[in-house]
Amino acid sequence: MRVAGAMSGTSLDGVDLAVIETDGVSILGFGETAYRPYDKTERAALRAALGRWPGEAGVAGAATIVEAAHLALARDLAPISALGFHGQTLAHEPDGRGTHQAGDGERLARDLGCPVIWDFRSSDIQLGGQGAPLAPFFHWACARWIGAERPVAFLNLGGVGNLTWVQPLADAPDAPGALLAFDTGPANAPLDDLMRARGLGEVDLDGALALSGRPDQEAVTAFLSDGYFLKIPPKSLDRGDFGHLIQRVAGLRNADAMATLAACVTGAVARGMEHLPIPPAQVLVTGGGRHNPALMAGLQRNLDMPVLPVEAVGLDGDFLEAQAFAYLAVRVMRGMTTSAPGTTGVAAAVGGGRISRPDTAP
Repeated sequence: MRVAGAMSGTSLDGVDLAVIETDGVSILGFGETAYRPYDKTERAALRAALGRWPGEAGVAGAATIVEAAHLALARDLAPISALGFHGQTLAHEPDGRGTHQAGDGERLARDLGCPVIWDFRSSDIQLGGQGAPLAPFFHWACARWIGAERPVAFLNLGGVGNLTWVQPLADAPDAPGALLAFDTGPANAPLDDLMRARGLGEVDLDGALALSGRPDQEAVTAFLSDGYFLKIPPKSLDRGDFGHLIQRVAGLRNADAMATLAACVTGAVARGMEHLPIPPAQVLVTGGGRHNPALMAGLQRNLDMPVLPVEAVGLDGDFLEAQAFAYLAVRVMRGMTTSAPGTTGVAAAVGGGRISRPDTAP
């Protein structure tokens, strides 16, 4: 099937859209990609809605922004069989109220005239899973596409960091021992939030500020002593779960504060590696964080295996998550599983997602 996937991540930068060809098992080809950034007003509205649940102030407006951005991208595509629509995560409490992704797949199905697969996380949470991360099944397909013969790890550095350990010789992504996945800790979110809070812009371009500073090792050690890092995976985080991290660096000058946050991000990844069954042959980095030399250098210092951007093996790190939701959409349409005990901690492998078709959408 030729299918598109779309992702609006916790960094709140915009919507990624990508087309792939797949049967829900193997990657058969990669198609076009597109990106639509949120403007400052849209980003502010989405940020104001973070942590809120359906019916609360600002949520309906956030959903409208998310839907409009996705429609603007998907309308220009050549014909597709379906769209995998993740929506915008506003709140994620897998052990509490559940998970909330803003955006209505039924509206998109009606306006695009094709099936839309969405609400990927709810079924997993209802069966005791964390509902995240969901890209690991696609990471298994990517490991096989690049011809890996030994375990590899995919590290996504978005607003939150997540790690997938892949055994590419496993027969299927839901086979026992095929995958282990979990959120490592905060990634770009605290770095970007500190830049904004101090009036320094939206991002630390090229990691220049972090590279020019010296990390406060006491603050880093205190951060890494958090009980989350000892918790056995699978496990997941909300964007705001380590919101106190910025307070830890409040007394530091800008460069040292950014260097400290970068050291916390990479240190959290190193702690996560302690949970893997065996060390991976290499760590393939995807997401916006791979563009930050401070983070990439810190990873290479902290890990004893090659750390490479996914482009080094022929993949596209800007669109890997969007491609993942295209892949998952096909699995949902074909009644296949989308998460497993090793990826989310769900009781048994489960297929999530809702299918909205244009002829049934209200």
